[in-house]
Amino acid sequence: MAEKRRKFDAEFREGAVRIVTETGKPVAQVVQDLGVNETTPASGVSRARRAGRTAPEDKDALIARLLEGNKQLKKDVKELRTGFVGEFRERLSLSGQNA
Repeated sequence: MAEKRRKFDAEFREGAVRIVTETGKPVAQVVQDLGVNETTPASGVSRARRAGRTAPEDKDALIARLLEGNKQLKKDVKELRTGFVGEFRERLSLSGQNA
């Protein structure tokens, strides 16, 4: 059975847009925090940006945010590789015992 579509009032949508535009958090993070679909605040953020209602992000702040995100992604990749290699080695050792 399909999930019933939720309706959000204008105040909620505006609040979600404010969180994105004022904190600089990515839409994906905000929707996860709020537990809503990505289109809920994304369309509002897009409209706000077109209307010039958002403060442009400072270049230094943008660079810092992107570097931090890159650092986190590198950490995640390292953890995934470590887990994959360990699992691969374990499977190899198990398959060698059965041979």
